[in-house]
Amino acid sequence: MTHKNIGWNFDNSYARLPERFFEIAQPTEVSSPKTVLYNQQVAEDLGLVVKTLRTEEGTAIFAGNKIPEGAHPIAQAYAGHQFGNFTMLGDGRAVLLGEQVTPDGTRKDIQLKGSGRTPFSRGGDGRATLGPMLREYIISEAIHALGIPTNRSLAVVTTGESVMRETELPGAVLTRVAGSHLRIGTFEYAARWGSEEELRDLADYAIDRHYPGIEDNHDRYLTFFREVVKRQAELIAHWQLVGFIHGVMNTDNMTISGETIDYGPCAFMDEYDPATVFSSIDVQGRYAYQNQPGIGQWNLARFAEALLPLLHEKQEHAIEQAKEILGEYKDFYDASWLAGMRKKLGLHNQEKQDEALIQDLLEMMNEHNADFTNTFRALTLDKLEKTTMYGTDAFAVWYERWQTRLSRQEESKDTAIQLMKQSNPNVIPRNHRVEEALEAAVQKEDFSATEQLINVLSDPYAYTAEQEPYTELPEPSDRPYQTYCGT
Repeated sequence: MTHKNIGWNFDNSYARLPERFFEIAQPTEVSSPKTVLYNQQVAEDLGLVVKTLRTEEGTAIFAGNKIPEGAHPIAQAYAGHQFGNFTMLGDGRAVLLGEQVTPDGTRKDIQLKGSGRTPFSRGGDGRATLGPMLREYIISEAIHALGIPTNRSLAVVTTGESVMRETELPGAVLTRVAGSHLRIGTFEYAARWGSEEELRDLADYAIDRHYPGIEDNHDRYLTFFREVVKRQAELIAHWQLVGFIHGVMNTDNMTISGETIDYGPCAFMDEYDPATVFSSIDVQGRYAYQNQPGIGQWNLARFAEALLPLLHEKQEHAIEQAKEILGEYKDFYDASWLAGMRKKLGLHNQEKQDEALIQDLLEMMNEHNADFTNTFRALTLDKLEKTTMYGTDAFAVWYERWQTRLSRQEESKDTAIQLMKQSNPNVIPRNHRVEEALEAAVQKEDFSATEQLINVLSDPYAYTAEQEPYTELPEPSDRPYQTYCGT
């Protein structure tokens, strides 16, 4: 059987950039790989032959034991501000096989995560354990189903080998699919260690790949910066609207394309508390839910610093231009967030007092420890008794304000409810459900709970009976929920 039967159509445009931006890197073979999760829809979208991919040949590719025809495996170089501190990085446990050109002409990175040591491993083993790879698969696919830009997951294979962390854990490799893996940190790396010509090469490459409509004129790089600012603002607004906490918003985890990427200690908020932090390593709360919009702007300021030589020949002019565009970030974010919140309350038009209506609801939710997702679900289904605020005078007053506001728009109540159903997910990846699935998979090699969870999350706005058990909250716990990087 040849690799051609699978449908690979690789190109390797990133590897045609200056050699400074990558190192040749081969995945390390594993002893006995087994495909435990496989995303048929993603495979079909990529133009791959599903029947052939679900064979030993496909498993060998997902594990890194075989290189597909046309692939050119590399590890990408980049830097990043990690918790505010700048450092040299690079793909320490990931190998980019190349770019699959899909039947509709879209270019997608195919990356193996957990595939062994690379020149950037910095003393690490380059391996990944099963739990974090399953978490990324579950959460990234849930984010996609919620309509939020993200990388996707094609497959997870177990390696048949143990990986030593605090204890011995089963090893795994994730096949990740992304618009690209170009990061703010890629540009920081180019600005710090590359020439101005290499920085320009990288910017031109990013524009051609993600913003091909930008004209080739003297404002080309300013326009590029503005477009990235806009996409990042809108992305983070989308996270806030569904209670998603990324957990590790370092500049090397923020893409130029505006996709969500690098799902480490991520999770969805249950009780609404703006100060919520899940990551065990974020002891200062730098990446708390309420800080995500501001961190997005901080990261973009680092991007601006890297781009300065391209923005204007005089640095003081370049700084002023960058500041002006960076100042637009809040407007982009606020517009996207407010539009999304209006939809969550069934509001089709705009009124000045809408923001006060929204903020008053959020403050009540915080005061009464109301679940973020299920509060909006209760409003959508008109099951007010399901909220912790029900029966309070403040909620009764707010509810009347909301109903009066709805009555002032032309659209009918049914139309408003339909908008709410399209904007308020019935289900999210509840942390206790994710942990149940991961525990069964890691401890018992039972992937049924994971598969069922992925299936339920695949259409979060469906409001089906099958989803009902997955809307239930976890049992009260004395300990706050924590997530871990899994590196």
